[in-house]
Amino acid sequence: MRQRSTVFAALTTTIALGLAGCGQPSPVPSPPREQQLPVTTSVPQADPAARWAGGYCDAVTHLVRALAALPAVDPSTPQQASRTSGDLLSSVVGGLDRSLAGLNALGAPPVPSADGGRRDVIGQFTDIRAEAENARRRIEAARGDAAATKDALGAARATLDRIDALDYLKGLQDVPALAAAEQRAPACRRLDQPAG
Repeated sequence: MRQRSTVFAALTTTIALGLAGCGQPSPVPSPPREQQLPVTTSVPQADPAARWAGGYCDAVTHLVRALAALPAVDPSTPQQASRTSGDLLSSVVGGLDRSLAGLNALGAPPVPSADGGRRDVIGQFTDIRAEAENARRRIEAARGDAAATKDALGAARATLDRIDALDYLKGLQDVPALAAAEQRAPACRRLDQPAG
């Protein structure tokens, strides 16, 4: 998924500057907005594996969209760093919530004994969502305290690093029949295209 590497390169820079720059005078610009990815696709009814793979990719797209449109962290004051970091984490939590809802609603794939990957991704998304929400609460509690804000921003960055390390399509690629179906699902092909 080449799109997320562009987003996370900009985001890692933003968070790093936020950590180093609490109290600095100028805000860090937002990462460029990525092209919106459509969430609905058309796959022939006679191909249930490709239809399921498309549904899986549609669900993951919610998180990709949220990450592509993250607000900037403004390190000009500890208060601004707290507020804008909280907004960023709220966006991440919202994207994870929508992706989790889609993955849970999708159910097991039409391939026998092939649901382990989806369940693993759901577990990872759930854990990361809890971390992001905890980091958001820590940032909220630290508002106005420069040292506590930097510490809370460090937790936020660790959470975002975990998201960056995820292989969103692992739930498909570990099963040969689903990996082949992924190639036939337009939603999955769009996820693997370069950004822009």
